[in-house]
Amino acid sequence: MIPSTSFSSFLALPALAFLSLSVSALSHPRAASGTAALKLAVSINSYGIKNIAAADRARIQALQAGGSSSVNANNTIMIYTADIGVGSPETYYTLLVDTGSSLTWIGANKAYRQTNTSHDTRNQFYIAYSGGNSVDGEEYTDTVTLNSDLVIVNQSIGVASASAASNLRGLDGMLGLGPVGLTQGIVSNTDEVATVTDNLYAQKTISSEVLGVFFAPASSDDSGGELTFGGYDASKITGDINYVSITSTSPANAYWGIDQSISYGSTSILDETAGIVDTGTTLILIATDAFDKYKSATGATLDNSTELLKISSDQYDQLSSLYFTTGGFTYELTPNGQIWPRSLNSAIGGTAKSIYLIVADSGSNSGSGLDFTNGYCFLERFYSVYDTTNSRVGFATTEYTYATTN
Repeated sequence: MIPSTSFSSFLALPALAFLSLSVSALSHPRAASGTAALKLAVSINSYGIKNIAAADRARIQALQAGGSSSVNANNTIMIYTADIGVGSPETYYTLLVDTGSSLTWIGANKAYRQTNTSHDTRNQFYIAYSGGNSVDGEEYTDTVTLNSDLVIVNQSIGVASASAASNLRGLDGMLGLGPVGLTQGIVSNTDEVATVTDNLYAQKTISSEVLGVFFAPASSDDSGGELTFGGYDASKITGDINYVSITSTSPANAYWGIDQSISYGSTSILDETAGIVDTGTTLILIATDAFDKYKSATGATLDNSTELLKISSDQYDQLSSLYFTTGGFTYELTPNGQIWPRSLNSAIGGTAKSIYLIVADSGSNSGSGLDFTNGYCFLERFYSVYDTTNSRVGFATTEYTYATTN
């Protein structure tokens, strides 16, 4: 393992200004037999980094280089969290939800409280983050309660060291929902560590190793989210779930990676290539050559303050839809879906009446093996399903696919 380094800059996350909250980690009606849902809370990191394009680009460049996929919370504008119980009786911790990492860890704000279900494995864990930050500590196994329907015994968790986790305000750690292969080399004396989804399935709490993810746009009246373990929530979708197999192309195949092409109107801007679906990325990132085509087609200019593309009202009226084709199905991202919520312009250092696009440059040309990232701004318009059992990702339209709230 790489020697531990300072995690202080990662943990220096200021107080969060909450836009809205749904009740977290409470019992929720089951969507179907063998499934259970967990409500999420969403907040805006009002005092963190303003330049989300640069932050997202640094994250993806770390993935392209084979580095950690874990979210740097200080570089994230939209933060989805769940309150997770650990131990018996439970102590609840507010954890950031991430499909791009797989180890669940706590201790960044609230200290780990041991009970008679706690077991110290004596193994150490270490996670490196983009920007030279890291977290380290000790591995325990314990009872983890996502809600009353989702209780896991002997779940591996990382407990961050006090020196590594003393300054994070409001968040206690990470809930890792990525593929189990991302845990390789994270914990000493261990090849891979079973994820919470792995153990829910192994302990027969859920009938299939599938995770459904629903986000509502931050600008909507229902700006929360929901995770459904064991399947998906049919009440959240307006069409069928269509699936695509995990790509065989590295490094995207280590994550929730798929093959996809993108067109702006009738103009192709990115031929079919590999990339990822990632809740830890805010924007939609595309390879530099594709980004240049998009910029030219929209007539946008690069805003120096936000590093986002900026368009006029007249250009917005002329904006065409983006079409994402994967697995033989095409998903339309409308003009309104391509712009940052104008009510949140101040959160990214923008001006109140400006119109910013949410498609950004990944920083490298196509052919890297990770040429796009469908981040939160894509996922708030489409329901997504992460199917470990069948090595595939699914998408469906929702009531927000054609929303005009931005």
